[in-house]
Amino acid sequence: MAKSALELTIQYQVPQAGLPGREFFRKIAKAALLPPLVAEVTLRIVDEEEGRTLNHEYRGKDYATNVLTFTFDDDMPVIEGLPVMGDIVMCAPVVAKEAADQGKTLEAHYAHLLVHGMLHLQGFDHLEDEEAEEMEGLETRLLADLGFADPYAAEKTGAIDD
Repeated sequence: MAKSALELTIQYQVPQAGLPGREFFRKIAKAALLPPLVAEVTLRIVDEEEGRTLNHEYRGKDYATNVLTFTFDDDMPVIEGLPVMGDIVMCAPVVAKEAADQGKTLEAHYAHLLVHGMLHLQGFDHLEDEEAEEMEGLETRLLADLGFADPYAAEKTGAIDD
């Protein structure tokens, strides 16, 4: 089987205390890069102000969200041999609140969101039900391989708060 190659730059805009370290993020991102793809990715961990600004500027939503994914060129398909390029931005306060609200460890939630973002960079989406099912199934499998529980388990059993 062909191997994947990942160049990952990690930027902490917030204090690193209490957050997963660089090796954790590298392990998760590498596991989420499907062979034989090559990727150049910047992961930026931000505060609520930057998260809100980016979400407003790029999605027209006036609140900070957990993860945003920016591909280098939305119009270019993923082509084997050419690097997948983009940025993933995670909002530390939102991720922490969601993890607590959902009864998940911080590491498990960061792992899920990074896998989710990496799959978006590789062309996966969840706008249509069929796409969502494929993407969520892949996320669940990749996370299980890393030792994390199914992030959608509560939804599947109907035990989620709205």
